[in-house]
Amino acid sequence: MKINGKSYKTIWFENNLVKIIDQTKLPHQFIIKELKTVKESINAIKQMEVRGAPLIGATAAYGLVLSIIENNDLSYLKKSSEQLVNSRPTAINLKWAVDRMMKKLLGVNNSDILKIALDEAKAITIEDENFCKNIGLNGLKIIEDIANKKKDTVNILTHCNAGWLATIDWGTATSPIYHAHQKGIKVHVWVDETRPRNQGANLTSYELNEEGIPNTVITDNAGGILMQRGQVDMCIVGTDRTLSNGDVCNKIGTYLKALAAKDNNIPFYVALPSSTIDWNIKDHNKIPIEERNPKELSYVEGLDEDNKVKKVRIYSEKSKAMNLAFDITPAKYVTGLITEKGVCEASEKGLKGLFK
Repeated sequence: MKINGKSYKTIWFENNLVKIIDQTKLPHQFIIKELKTVKESINAIKQMEVRGAPLIGATAAYGLVLSIIENNDLSYLKKSSEQLVNSRPTAINLKWAVDRMMKKLLGVNNSDILKIALDEAKAITIEDENFCKNIGLNGLKIIEDIANKKKDTVNILTHCNAGWLATIDWGTATSPIYHAHQKGIKVHVWVDETRPRNQGANLTSYELNEEGIPNTVITDNAGGILMQRGQVDMCIVGTDRTLSNGDVCNKIGTYLKALAAKDNNIPFYVALPSSTIDWNIKDHNKIPIEERNPKELSYVEGLDEDNKVKKVRIYSEKSKAMNLAFDITPAKYVTGLITEKGVCEASEKGLKGLFK
């Protein structure tokens, strides 16, 4: 997708370095950052310079490539893999990518290991890009059906950032929107601000603007009244981990949007690549829910009157804050799962019908 008219991917390998778009600086500054070590890759994940389940997985894969460049030693590689997996607990793509890389690398000769690691990391990024493109084509049919019935602009509500900035390209929840826009279907996106890090306002709206797609930023609690007023035709969100029974773990606040959509008979879709499916955990209570630094709640960042980025406290110093990063949307509130292989019901039967 594009920034200032130029096409970019979110991550790439060049001259033995990994290059990323530092998403903590968006939308006010566009900065390409270089990662030189596995420690820097881990820090980029922890500090959310890269974020979004598929991109986190790709960053971890390239982190292992940097680990080999630093120290071509098996014990160091294993230690690096463990540290990467522990850098953020909720997104399943992280462990999935590390496990996939290690399966390829264990038992390989030292002279061959770097090439094999690099080839596999590149394969993961190319695969995700193709998956997201196909998610878009499958989700496009849903938007087309609504557009054909409505004969007017299709209003779509999304939460957080499940755009191309969360993947390698195209995005998950945004991919159907991009495909619809490219096909000439009129779409408008309600963008949840998504406190506390404002990934909707800072990232989703930013990338939609760059692609020329009409969008409006709303407070996280405005979705319900918009649905009641008939101003939302469908919801599409992403996911950091979806269980085989169809339960969805996504950015905090997703559950409330699903409840509002159910109450107003609005279709609620979740877009995901198969790498985000957790086939092992059966009970959503066993999903590790990340609890982040409460300072993300008590401070906000933005441009001051002198056009300089500034961070300010908005709570009393005595006020306590709890910063849970994700919640669970039970499968019964999900209209369908949009995957690279098609759209299915949010259930074990539905998923296994696509992924035998």
